Amino acid sequence: MSSDKQSRDDSAPVDMPWGRVAEDGTVYVRTADGERPVGSYEAGTAEEALEFFTKRFDELEGKVHLLEQRVATGRLAPEEASSSVKALREQVVDAHAVGDLVALAARLDALAPVIAVQRSARKEERAQKAAESKAAKEELVAEAERLAEGTDWRNGANRLRDLLATWKELPRLDRATDDALWRRFSTARTTYTRHRKAHFAEEHERRDSARVVKERLVKEAEALASSTEWGPTAGKYRDLMREWKAAGPAPRDVDDKLWQRFRGAQDTFFGARDAANAALDQEFAANAEVKEAILVEAEALVPVTDLEATKKTFRELADRWDAAGKVPRDRMKELEGRMRKVEQAIRAVEDEQWSRSDPEKSARADDMIGKLEAGIAEAQARLDKAAAAGDDRKVKDLQGELESKQAFLEMARRAAADFS
Repeated sequence: MSSDKQSRDDSAPVDMPWGRVAEDGTVYVRTADGERPVGSYEAGTAEEALEFFTKRFDELEGKVHLLEQRVATGRLAPEEASSSVKALREQVVDAHAVGDLVALAARLDALAPVIAVQRSARKEERAQKAAESKAAKEELVAEAERLAEGTDWRNGANRLRDLLATWKELPRLDRATDDALWRRFSTARTTYTRHRKAHFAEEHERRDSARVVKERLVKEAEALASSTEWGPTAGKYRDLMREWKAAGPAPRDVDDKLWQRFRGAQDTFFGARDAANAALDQEFAANAEVKEAILVEAEALVPVTDLEATKKTFRELADRWDAAGKVPRDRMKELEGRMRKVEQAIRAVEDEQWSRSDPEKSARADDMIGKLEAGIAEAQARLDKAAAAGDDRKVKDLQGELESKQAFLEMARRAAADFS
């Protein structure tokens, strides 16, 4: 077959619903605008010619069917689908084929509303994704800005790296919105990084200063390690420890080494002191036994029956107590406490007797009795006068006053008896 026309003497016209073969061998296809030639044949029969051009139509129909399927399943983007429909429709309209080209073109035209719906859906989907992306990026920006205002130097940098990775995975927005959010995000990262660097620079300076201080403290501690002035040196070590804590941490690579030296000096001194104290405690154990015996005698003085005799005996015991000497440190509080308890019991009895015989209090009591007796005499005189005058109301009032003063007088006399 060929598009070049060649005549044959034995040719005969053939007619079909969508095309025909003319006597001269020209093949026509029928369309809505009439018929148009699509080619001719050189050899073979007219039926074979129509079959050839019909197969071309079948190929076109296959392409249309495949495109319909791809559009229906959404495997093509709306723009790509529209372009494919347009290109295939041009092939159908101008096709050198025999078949219902009008219907085939109509099937392609029917894809337009389907593509339009898909385009709208894609647009809504893009809008939704853009909104979700915007919301997600705004959250990333807000968190980055919070980190920039904070001081979480350890975890903040890692978190900002995670936020940046998440940002890169999110779809871009319209340029203006995306650029504005990115500027805020980038500014937050820059601010955090600047503050973090400044913090570590300051910390490095502080640690370096602490190193200088701690090196000095180590030297002082090591110089005191061999001292045998237990009390003063222990106090100096306490002062050095306060300075050590106030100095803060030194660089990590030297801080532990300096501490080991400082602690080693302390351990040397306090170990020697503890050994010396242990030797003294062993020496003082016999003194503790003497004081325990003295305590037995002292505690037998309580309760006090004869104050002066008890005071005399306690003074003698106290002298023996002092002469007994020092006791082990772990016994000092117990033994001293028991002796002090006896002393306090004797002093309480002495204070109680003194309060009862206080000359000033006795004089005040006597003065109060005199005043009350004078007042009672005066009240009695007024009562007698009122009775003589027959003033019963005044007599009643004066009797109450007289009874009250007499009661106070009795109380004053009892108090005065306590001081006698």
